[in-house]
Amino acid sequence: MVHTRRYDIATRGQGDAHDVTDRVAVALAESQLTAGILTVFVVGSTAAVTTIEFEPGAVADLNRLFDALAPRDAEYRHHLRWGDDNGSSHVRAALLGPSLTVPFTDGKLTLGTWQQIMLLEMDTRPRKREIVVQLVGE
Repeated sequence: MVHTRRYDIATRGQGDAHDVTDRVAVALAESQLTAGILTVFVVGSTAAVTTIEFEPGAVADLNRLFDALAPRDAEYRHHLRWGDDNGSSHVRAALLGPSLTVPFTDGKLTLGTWQQIMLLEMDTRPRKREIVVQLVGE
């Protein structure tokens, strides 16, 4: 069986992080599935999904890493082509990726004690993001 749930999340711009674990758990509970896999996917090319210990220090460390790898004020060909300022956003999102797969058993997410599912905004402006949670199982 396949079950799909969508959620909208308003973000504040580059670096804004949202713990979506509870929303994913609700989607799992609504599905009434007990075992299988689920995918969390963010629609768009300037946001990403991952797992992390969702606490301010770890989130700040991840954002600092992205500042070093893809600085916002660097020169990006994307800026030249489109006349915008979010080249760093596309690069950052591509590095982390738009989706995450999580197994579930006994109707519960198979996550570690300190592991949460996070949406990370990479765009340089606030956005309304849609995340899709799709479950396949029995």
